Amino acid sequence: MRVVFRAGAARTAVAAEAEHLGLRRVLVLSGPRGADTARAVADSLGAANAGVHTEAAEHVPVPVAEAAAEAALKADADGCAAVGGGSAIGLGKAVALRLGLPLIAVPTTYAGSEMTPVWGLTEDGVKRTGRDPVVLPRSVVYDPELTLSMPPALSGTSGVNAIAHAVEALYAPDASPIVSLMAEEGTRALAAALPEIAADPGGLDARGRALYGAWLCGACLGATTMSLHHKLCHVLGGTFGLPHAATHTIVLPHVLAFNAPAAPDAVAALRRALGTDDPALELYRLGGRLGAPRSLAELGLSAAGIDRAVETAAAVPYANPRDAGPDDLRAILRAAFEGRPPG
Repeated sequence: MRVVFRAGAARTAVAAEAEHLGLRRVLVLSGPRGADTARAVADSLGAANAGVHTEAAEHVPVPVAEAAAEAALKADADGCAAVGGGSAIGLGKAVALRLGLPLIAVPTTYAGSEMTPVWGLTEDGVKRTGRDPVVLPRSVVYDPELTLSMPPALSGTSGVNAIAHAVEALYAPDASPIVSLMAEEGTRALAAALPEIAADPGGLDARGRALYGAWLCGACLGATTMSLHHKLCHVLGGTFGLPHAATHTIVLPHVLAFNAPAAPDAVAALRRALGTDDPALELYRLGGRLGAPRSLAELGLSAAGIDRAVETAAAVPYANPRDAGPDDLRAILRAAFEGRPPG
């Protein structure tokens, strides 16, 4: 993987990376909201521009992935550039998974998925994930200027979503000293930058530091096994259609509070990164300072949905530092549903 990181990089670096990869026809993928940025990137490709497909959707529904793959075939594309957040990059990964096309990622949020070989697809209310090196972007172009149009509230939830990758990497069964250092540093960078962005959304320096943190946190996710937090969020997103970043922001403090007794080293790293004795409570308060939704009920989950989420999550094994039975899952989700402080 190659990484380009500088303000204004999207104007020239995507074309340079396509040339470096030997690509002659690049299809640019995005969601509807990022269509203007995607078209600007496509225009920068010059003769290598194979068109723009702007139909990315959250949680990558299978029909959306199939339509994008068909668009790539019709355009005779030999590569794709995904411009946007996790949905656009997830769609690019789905096309890479199906067709084997090289992918260039141009993130416009702090999701961090551009640094991972993890793909996700949703079908019939079930979100499946997997790992395959073919979906790992060949090049990533980080341009802090592209994040300036992201509203402060979305900036906040997107950044806490990235922090969730680092938190789980710290207590993953395949954690390593290097990944733990990256996780601590990524958390520190994001937790410091996000309140500055909320106070001054046009501050490019804070945007750049948040993007740097997201890079580190995403790389942590790519190097380790996902645990209970991601499992619950995948269920809530795939089964109930809850928004990805906001769901992570709400659920993370409660899962961390549950896992903390079994993960003392992870808690110690988070105490250093967040400057607090209670990382779970600090992440809950951070969400409040950033104007994020406070409860799953606010996102549209019904009380009746909790039992269904518990049943779905309990049916699939996952790594976690502490055993979590159905009653534990129900307690975590109930606290997140009500929006009360963790613990």
